[in-house]
Amino acid sequence: MKPEHQDIWRQGLWQANPGLVQLLGLCPLLAVSTSTINGLALGLATIAVLVCSNAAVSVLRGQLRPEIRIPAFVIIIATTVTVVDLTLQAWFHDLSRALGIFVPLIVTNCTILARAEAFASRQPLVPAIHDGLAQGTGFAAVLIVLGASRELFGHGTLLADADRLFGPAAADWTIQLLPESWEMLLAILPPGAFIALGLLVALRQWLIGQTGALRARAGQSEAAA
Repeated sequence: MKPEHQDIWRQGLWQANPGLVQLLGLCPLLAVSTSTINGLALGLATIAVLVCSNAAVSVLRGQLRPEIRIPAFVIIIATTVTVVDLTLQAWFHDLSRALGIFVPLIVTNCTILARAEAFASRQPLVPAIHDGLAQGTGFAAVLIVLGASRELFGHGTLLADADRLFGPAAADWTIQLLPESWEMLLAILPPGAFIALGLLVALRQWLIGQTGALRARAGQSEAAA
């Protein structure tokens, strides 16, 4: 992978993660992340929209007049979201019902319009696709971690209702990690989502601090040597 593409992935997954750093798209991030499968499904839908909209904006960037570029970006994003939503309704009906309004609301996710305006409209096709994949994967990772943690502490399980996404063969994929009688209502309610996201943000900041401290000690050791 080229160095510039590696930098795009570092930005999307860690340095400028949409969910942990930019804190964009919080409405679906907090509302849908009640289970691992819901988080994974919305994450995949967001990746698809980001990649397709970035690619379309990059290809058309030379054809759009400056005064109409934002409305054009919105139309491109809305069209892509509509295709994804109709696909979910046709092939993953139960999952589409579980995600509800939050798939169409991908249109309002500021991350997608921001990447179209700040990156895809200024870059060739391949970097724009990498950016869509990186930003989408970073957002999906936060969704999956939030969904898994809330499902685990809320119901004591992981991968419940996997058949909604992977078909009947995944009906027995549910992993019961805590007693069947386990239930923590706070974890699956909106306050639990805010608490879990806050803990993830704090964990990221702690890791950055620890990494910085290790590098400082390594620098001091080299200077002393």
